[in-house]
Parts: sequence; structure tokens; C-alpha cells
Amino acid sequence: MHFNELMQEKRYIYLEKIIEAKKNSLRLLINRSTFNIDLPMVQLDFESYISYSVINECFSYSIDNSEISKGDLFRIYTKSRYLDFIKIATNDREDICPSENYIHYQFPCLNHTIDVISCEEPKVTVVSFIYT
Repeated sequence: MHFNELMQEKRYIYLEKIIEAKKNSLRLLINRSTFNIDLPMVQLDFESYISYSVINECFSYSIDNSEISKGDLFRIYTKSRYLDFIKIATNDREDICPSENYIHYQFPCLNHTIDVISCEEPKVTVVSFIYT
């Protein structure tokens, strides 16, 4: 499965687990099942990241008109306040990932909103179990 396919989904999603599986990597396990539809979970692996943030859903801000994104539940922003903040708050490392290559991914889950800034698309794996 590719990330572009996930961007088409319109159901609710739920964060099951977030871990740093390896040093400076990030793994998200996201449940896509709803009350009447049983879909397998997806595991999103970012081999590296610049930043990530988890916010209680109650405190998440609404998208404003200045932000530009694609996707509903699995989003990519080309312009966002979080992306602007990270570009200001971090050192520009041309040797690793120039700031113009930063990609803002967002996952507005029930109970949490997860924002990830990375230079790489996450690897998507369909899974049928939960890590313990």
C-alpha cells in the first residue's frame, strides 16, 4: 500500500501506538476500523524525521485558510504553521535534508493529532496485530 492510497480514506482513525523503533526513526500504528467496518491497521515507518508532535485532540487547532494540504485523514501539507515553525526552530542541514525538502504529514486521529516533519515518505505496511 502507498501513502497516496491512505490519503483517499474518509473514515475515523485511531492511534494505537507510537514508538521510536530505531534511533531517530518513528513508527505509528494506526487503526482504521470503525463501528461497522473492520479494516486492517496500518504501520507507518519514518526512517528518519526532523520533528514530530502529538497533541490531545481537544487542543488541536483548526486548519486556517493560509494552510494548504491534500488528504483527509492522512494529510500532506505544502504550507502550514507547524512547517513554518520547524523551519525557524531548527538548523538548516543542507547535507542531510535542506529545509525546502521538508514534508509535513498530519494524522488527525480520535483523541490525538500527530504531526511529522520528514524528508521522506513513510513506508506503509498493512498489519493485523498490535505490538506489545
